[in-house]
Amino acid sequence: MAYLISDLSDYNIPLFKCWVRKEFTNGHNNYHGEFVHAIVMAVNTMPDRSLSFQVMFTGCEADDGSQENVHGGAMWARMPISALVGDIELEEWPERMPTHLVQPWDCPSHHHSIIRFARANPSPWICKIDGDFYKARYLFTVDFTESQVADDPAQHKQSHVMILTEGQWKGNVVALPNNRVRVTSPAYWITGEGAPDFRPSQYIHCAEQDDSYTDPEVTFNNLYYEQDTKN
Repeated sequence: MAYLISDLSDYNIPLFKCWVRKEFTNGHNNYHGEFVHAIVMAVNTMPDRSLSFQVMFTGCEADDGSQENVHGGAMWARMPISALVGDIELEEWPERMPTHLVQPWDCPSHHHSIIRFARANPSPWICKIDGDFYKARYLFTVDFTESQVADDPAQHKQSHVMILTEGQWKGNVVALPNNRVRVTSPAYWITGEGAPDFRPSQYIHCAEQDDSYTDPEVTFNNLYYEQDTKN
């Protein structure tokens, strides 16, 4: 279980290219509406904050010769998810999403793990954002542990990181929990409609809290129990 930062390549997850809203690189003072190209290399998790990322700028926005390449190879730590736009085909730059829509639940712990669910990739996901539904491209999932919130079954949230592929916010990178996404995979299942009849569990399931563990006859009734008791 990683602490604070995870290199995506350590999890066999391809590094993904993105555009960074340039105002995030200048204290939000200048460059609103401008973008610089980058590669996302690692994920940061800090309690009570949005996911953030280690990015390396490529400088490719200068490839057309209209400006000097001053960013290529520069690094930035803990770039917030709300700064990122996926490197997909776009007709125009998307507007910045409100932070609470990008990632509805903040990270609950420094301790996390990253996985890319094979069966949930590469078919589109359906996301519910601000009451509307949008398709998205799944990238990976961040799961959390070792905090009171992360390990509470009623409060635990995963963050599925995706690029929105349609709608007013097409291109923005988001991180949504299970109850705001639905996976499609027409070769394996028919995507359901409507809200599942789910309710968060309030229980922790643990074998050793059962009263039977006070009875050695039950607790140690293993494969050779009868043989051992005869001897």
